[in-house]
Amino acid sequence: MKYGHATTAATACFLVSVLIASTAIAQSSPTGLWKTFDDSTGKPTAIIRISDDHGELKGKIEKLLAQPADDNNPTCTRCTDRRKDQPIVGMTIIEGMHADSSSADSKSFVGGSILDPDDGKMYKSRLLLSDDGKTLQVRGYIGVPLLGRTQIWQRVQSP
Repeated sequence: MKYGHATTAATACFLVSVLIASTAIAQSSPTGLWKTFDDSTGKPTAIIRISDDHGELKGKIEKLLAQPADDNNPTCTRCTDRRKDQPIVGMTIIEGMHADSSSADSKSFVGGSILDPDDGKMYKSRLLLSDDGKTLQVRGYIGVPLLGRTQIWQRVQSP
């Protein structure tokens, strides 16, 4: 019996180690769920899921955090590409991002674009993951990064 308890304890310790390691890995990558915020009010606006598709990061709107007066199922009326008049929930807004090979820290992602569904415009984009993996700087710009704006997204812990 004592041998059985030791084995169970060792198995439990191993499983806890794997869980901690997988959490650490998830925190070192921008993949996962992120909460966005309105630039002017600071109120939460959406939940975005960033996923890795063979080295390319993509971001899709999972959920809108609508205010009571907002449309519950809005469409991208100002989009000019294939997303024109498509539902915003489920829409891919980040495409083509990849790890910045010129950056030594592997927390910087470049080369893609981000859509602002409010104005329907596409912007070049750059992502920078914080050291603790809890925040993501999302920069959208035209031409050069200097000409743009940055939002800070917060990681949402999976239930």
